[in-house]
Amino acid sequence: MKRLIPVQSEEDIFPEYRGTAIGRLIEYHNLNKPYPKYTSAEILIGMCMDNRKSLKIPDNFAFILRSGGGNLRYSEFKVSYAVSIGGVKAIALIAHNHCGMVNLAVKKEAFIDGLVDSGWERDFAVEHFNHFAPLFEIGNEIDFVLSEAARLRNRYPHILIAPLFYKIEDNQLYLVRENNKKEE
Repeated sequence: MKRLIPVQSEEDIFPEYRGTAIGRLIEYHNLNKPYPKYTSAEILIGMCMDNRKSLKIPDNFAFILRSGGGNLRYSEFKVSYAVSIGGVKAIALIAHNHCGMVNLAVKKEAFIDGLVDSGWERDFAVEHFNHFAPLFEIGNEIDFVLSEAARLRNRYPHILIAPLFYKIEDNQLYLVRENNKKEE
């Protein structure tokens, strides 16, 4: 099954996202749709803290939460705030390829050495990695964004939640086909 769906026209956007903040996000970023003025956010975007990703969106259009791997498990109060106080009706979860939160075990020594070089005691750096790496490891990027979308849909059943994917090589957003979606 082809999991990543490129968006090169409005017709490529899944029907459930057309005319919504999710669809507009994709149109702004991929299709260079002109920006209107926004006075309040319409969407919450959860994405990785990776510096290689930058979205093309209008000012005031979105709340953006950045965390390693786009993992919002430890930002749920902020998500709730954006929904309850901010009034957003949509959440876009954006994973990306070549994410540093994938396969953290192979980065363990570099992580520890980097903290030691920054003044940490080696034992504390090892303990820090061993404690937090399992919490922040995301596994496969696509599988993670799909599981995070499912988790948040359970928490916020009246909010439209879309798993998306950002390819570093072309700086484009892709739709992620979920298992319950039929191939066209």
